[in-house]
Amino acid sequence: MKLARIEFEGRILYGIIEDDSVRAIEGDIFGGWHPSKHLYQLDKVRILPPCNPSKIIGIGLNYRDHAEEMGVPLPEEPILFIKPSTSVIGHGDKIILPSISQRVDYEGELAVVIGKRARKVSAEKAKEYILGYTCFNDITARDLQKKDVQFTRSKSFDTFSSLGPWIVNDVDPMDLQIETRVNNEIKQRSKTSNLHRNVYELVSFISNIMTLLPGDVIATGTPSGVGPLKEGDVVEVIIEGIGVLRNYVSKEE
Repeated sequence: MKLARIEFEGRILYGIIEDDSVRAIEGDIFGGWHPSKHLYQLDKVRILPPCNPSKIIGIGLNYRDHAEEMGVPLPEEPILFIKPSTSVIGHGDKIILPSISQRVDYEGELAVVIGKRARKVSAEKAKEYILGYTCFNDITARDLQKKDVQFTRSKSFDTFSSLGPWIVNDVDPMDLQIETRVNNEIKQRSKTSNLHRNVYELVSFISNIMTLLPGDVIATGTPSGVGPLKEGDVVEVIIEGIGVLRNYVSKEE
């Protein structure tokens, strides 16, 4: 099932994707809900980021091929960083290149959306706390990341967390093909089976550090092939069983 968040005539609604339509739901996707009779054509609505995370937890160097690409060993424990909620954009929105940076990179990733409050969860029970999965683009000012060493500034600009287009709650996350394309050219291609730490291990590890709230997002890491974006580019993150997250790249005015 694909759960979407949309805007129609100024109203924000959650719904279920049905072919080329969205059926609105009554209730809360993080609680009880049921389908309504209201149906909207996809081309008549704006697709919004599918959730409003209180925080986004990113994972560094979590693909074996990306660690090889960077010439560094896989970490003994997950490398965590936080991205602010103000960095979130959705499908079809613009990624804005900040004037302070000379190199801004795409990083296509599988994202986990937390479904209920999670604190000190075991890997064996982590699935119970996951609402579903979506596509994520962890936009990064690479030059600032190298300059600062730590990740906060380079990953926190407005528009640097692209999320969507919807949440899929019935996909197995363990072996999904993931691609990133820029102007329809494949730049990244891997499978989630190449993750060093799988999604359940990540939920457990993070929830033993901080409480995860409904709607929080875990960006599970990017495969090899990261590279720069420029004004006018169209960047897509495509994940098997989920869909296509598309964004357009513009310069800061």
